[in-house]
Amino acid sequence: MGHHHHDHGHHHHHHDHSRAFGIGIALNLAFVFAEAFWGWTSHSLALLADAGHNFGDVLALLLAWGAAILSKRIPSARYTYGFRSSSILAGLFNAILLLVVTGGIMFEAASRIGHPEAVNGSVVAWVALFGFVVNVSTALLLRHGSHDLNIRAAFLHMAADAAVSLGVACSGVLVVYTGAGWIDPAMSLLVSIVVIYGTWDLLKDSIGLALDAVPEDIDPAAVRKYLAALPGVSEVHDLHIWGMSTTEIALTAHLVMPQGHPGDAFLSGISGYLHEAFHIGHATLQVEMGDPAHPCQLAPEHLV
Repeated sequence: MGHHHHDHGHHHHHHDHSRAFGIGIALNLAFVFAEAFWGWTSHSLALLADAGHNFGDVLALLLAWGAAILSKRIPSARYTYGFRSSSILAGLFNAILLLVVTGGIMFEAASRIGHPEAVNGSVVAWVALFGFVVNVSTALLLRHGSHDLNIRAAFLHMAADAAVSLGVACSGVLVVYTGAGWIDPAMSLLVSIVVIYGTWDLLKDSIGLALDAVPEDIDPAAVRKYLAALPGVSEVHDLHIWGMSTTEIALTAHLVMPQGHPGDAFLSGISGYLHEAFHIGHATLQVEMGDPAHPCQLAPEHLV
């Protein structure tokens, strides 16, 4: 059996994102208190709802930051993969939280359209614009983590918040010039629909990783074809490809080689190519000779 693990150094991302998370949490927490205060004094339900939304995002950032740190912890006797998959759970929770909070805002906005309340449009616009700046700044701090589903989840959270804040600001300006109270909840509904549309792919990817699905950017048929075409390989079975974390991909496979074990150099070459061509950094390969007297019990495709 050959086991080759290629780690090309993700630790510098951890340090960069720790700083980004720290700054983003501080900015957003300060803004939550400011937005809640001005929402209360200006009788703006939109600002209060957005403050609740932003507080949920502070918790989501804390969760994503914690998962990013946990994913770097070394393995233990019980957690032999370490806590890499915590980043997958954080991405999934982040997506679900965003959809739930956005659904709450939509429900509140729908109830307000028929019974609009008088709000201070100018205060709403200025506070929301400040929130837009805060959210865009936080999103920019996280923009380099698009390869990591956990970081991408946090980035989309901040980008969605920026869209919400901009929508609230626009509604505040329109209320000032038209006096129409229904504009505020109508804009909230429109922005919420955009947020849900943008979050759907994140939710789908997170669920896939949580269920050990083959990552979206990998073609399992191409991997199988490569392995089956290797010199001396007559059959490939028990092939599995899954995400160990939001940045690391693992593979296990059985290679039937009637001529016997090809040597460590051969297996090392396979692992190197899998990493370069498919970004699979943790490959475990089992070599079998295909003796019919001792068949592999995992050879049938329906068995795992």
